[in-house]
Amino acid sequence: MKKPLWVPSEERKKQANITRFMEMVNERYGLKITGYSQLYNWSIENIPDFWACMWDFAGIKASRGYDRVVDDLAKFPGAKWFPGARLNFAENLLRYRDDRLAFIFRGETQKTARMTYARLYETVGRLANALRELGVRPGDRVAAYMPNLIETAVAMLAATSIGAVWASCATDIGPQAALDRLGQIEPKVLFTVDGYFYKGKAFDSRPNVAEIARGIPSLQKVVVVPYVEDKPDLGTIPKAVLYEEFLARDTELQFEQLPFDHPVYIMFSSGTTGKPKCMVQGYGVLINQLKELLLHVDLKREDTIMYITTCSWMMWNWLLCSLGVGATIVLYDGNPNYPDAGAMWQLAQDEKITVFGTSASYINYLRSQGLKPGRDYDLSALKEICQTGSPLSADGFEYVYREIKADVHFNSISGGTDINGCFCAGSPITPVYAGELQSPALAMKIKAYDENGRPVYDRQGELVCEAPAPPMPLYFWNDPDGERYRNAYFSYFPGVWRHGDYIVIHSDTGGVTFYGRSDSVLKPSGVRIGTAEIYNIVEKLEEIADSLAIGQNWQGDQRIILFVKLNPGYALTEELQNKIRKALREKASPRHVPALIVDVPDIPYTLNMKKVESAVTNIVNGRPVTNRDALSNPESLDYFEQILPRLQK
Repeated sequence: MKKPLWVPSEERKKQANITRFMEMVNERYGLKITGYSQLYNWSIENIPDFWACMWDFAGIKASRGYDRVVDDLAKFPGAKWFPGARLNFAENLLRYRDDRLAFIFRGETQKTARMTYARLYETVGRLANALRELGVRPGDRVAAYMPNLIETAVAMLAATSIGAVWASCATDIGPQAALDRLGQIEPKVLFTVDGYFYKGKAFDSRPNVAEIARGIPSLQKVVVVPYVEDKPDLGTIPKAVLYEEFLARDTELQFEQLPFDHPVYIMFSSGTTGKPKCMVQGYGVLINQLKELLLHVDLKREDTIMYITTCSWMMWNWLLCSLGVGATIVLYDGNPNYPDAGAMWQLAQDEKITVFGTSASYINYLRSQGLKPGRDYDLSALKEICQTGSPLSADGFEYVYREIKADVHFNSISGGTDINGCFCAGSPITPVYAGELQSPALAMKIKAYDENGRPVYDRQGELVCEAPAPPMPLYFWNDPDGERYRNAYFSYFPGVWRHGDYIVIHSDTGGVTFYGRSDSVLKPSGVRIGTAEIYNIVEKLEEIADSLAIGQNWQGDQRIILFVKLNPGYALTEELQNKIRKALREKASPRHVPALIVDVPDIPYTLNMKKVESAVTNIVNGRPVTNRDALSNPESLDYFEQILPRLQK
C-alpha cells in the first residue's frame, strides 16, 4: 500500500474552493458528490453541465450570456463553446479596482515596483487608448519581446481590452528565434525594452530589437520600456518610442465585447519541423485557467502567488489569470539562483508568498546544492508549491516535503502550451503521493493509450484526451483548411487528441506519472525547444552534413544530445564542438546548447525524407523502436544502439 506524503486536514478541505463548488453542483443537480474522484467522473460524463457551473462559479463577466454551452461535443476538433456570449478577456481579469496590490515586481538587481488594482486599471486604460489612437483594432496582433515586468502584463491587458491578439517572447531568446515566431503573425505593435539583467550583468537588447523591428514590415510602432537605463537612446530602432511618451492621458477603459471564439493569445509550438506553429487560443483559456486556479490551486483573494517563469512560457499567461481571482502576483525577472540558490526563498519569506510555482529542474538544482529552505527561511505563509515543465521524480517530491515544508500542498501539474493549461493537476482535498500528479484535471477526459489505441492502466501509454475542452486552440495561424491542426493532434488516433507525452495512470490512487515527451519536442529544464531551431543553425556550418537532436531523460531532467554527420575531411574536434555550441548560444539561446555532441555515420530518415527523431529518442531512453519499416535507412539505427552504453554514462 502506498503511503501518502501529505494528507489535507479536515479544516483545509472544508475551506477549499472546490468544496464550495461541489456543494453548488450537488444543489443544482440533486447529487451527493463528496470527493474529488466522484466530481471528476461527473465532470467528464456531464461536460456541458460542468462548464455551465464553472462559468457561474468563476463569475465570468459577459455583456450577453451564451445560448448553449457547446454546439456539438461530437465535433472533435471543431466544437464551438458558449456560442452567443459577448465578453472581454481583460475585463474578466480587471474586475477588482481597489487598493489591494495586483503586482509586486522584483528583479535580481534589487529593482522593485508595486502596483495596486486601482492603478493597474488606470494604466491599462491609458495604454489601451494609446493603442486605439494608433489604429489597433480587434483581431490585430500586438507582440512583446520583453522581460517579466509589470509593463509586460499591462501591455497584454491593454491589447486584449480592445480585442487585439497578444503574443510574447522573452528577451533571452535570439533575434532569429523571435522573428521565426513573431514575424509570422504580422503584429502592428511591438513592446520591448532597452535591456535586461541576468546573473548581475546588464544586457543591451537594442541591437536584437533593431534586427527584429527591421524584420517585421507590419510594425507601426515599437514601444520601448526603459529598464537598464533611465533614458536610453533609441536611434537604431525603427519606429521606436519610449513607453511613457506613448501612453495616452485618457484613463477611461472601454472593453470591446467579443464572441467566445474571438482570438486572445497566439502561443508558439517548438519549431520541430520548421518554423514554430502559431496556436490561436480564444476565451476558453480564460474559463479553463480560472478553473485551474480556483479549484485545483485553491487560489483566493488573500493569496500572494508567484511562478518562476518568463513571458515565453505559458506559465506566464497562466499566472496572470490570477488577477481574475484578485490575488497579488509576484513577478520575478532574472536568474532565480542569483546571488545564491536561496534567492527565491528569501523572496518567498519577504513577500509572504502563499503559492510558489516552479519547474522540476529548479527543484532538482536545489537538491543538488543540498539546500534546506525550510530550515533557513520563514516559510510560514507558504501553503502550496506548484511544479510543472518536466516530470519530477519521486525523490524530488520527497525532497520538497523533507527540506522545504512538511505541511504544504505539492501541486504537480502538466498540460501544455497547446491548451495554455493542464490535462493533469492537483487537488487540495486529496493526498499527495511521491512521483504522481494527483489527478486528471476536471472535465479533461484523459486516458493512456497503448499503440493500438486501447486504454491502459498501471503501464506506460500515450496521453490522449477523448473529448473537446474549451482551451483547445481555435486554429493554427496560416492553416486555412485546418490540416496542420489536425495533423498535430488528431492524425495518430482519429477523433482523439494525442498530446505527445508518455504517462501511467495508477488504478490504486487515480494519480498520473509523466515520463517525458513521445514526440520530438525537447524540454531541457521544462523549456520547450524545437529541433528545427537547432538544425537551422548547425547545418549552416561547413563541417556539418546533417544532424539530429534528441532529449535524453537524465538525472531528473532532460538533456539535449546532438548527433552530427560530418562532411568528408572533418573530425569532431574540441574546437568544432565549441564552434557548434557558440553558434547555438548566440543565434538561438543558451538552452539550445546540447549537453553532448556525438558524431555518427548516418542520420535516420523516413521514406518521405523526414528525420526520425522518435526512433533515436526511444533507443537513447531504453525504449523499443517500433517504426523501423517506415525508415529509408533502418540500418542507421544500429550505430545508435552500439554507442548506447557510452551515452548512459
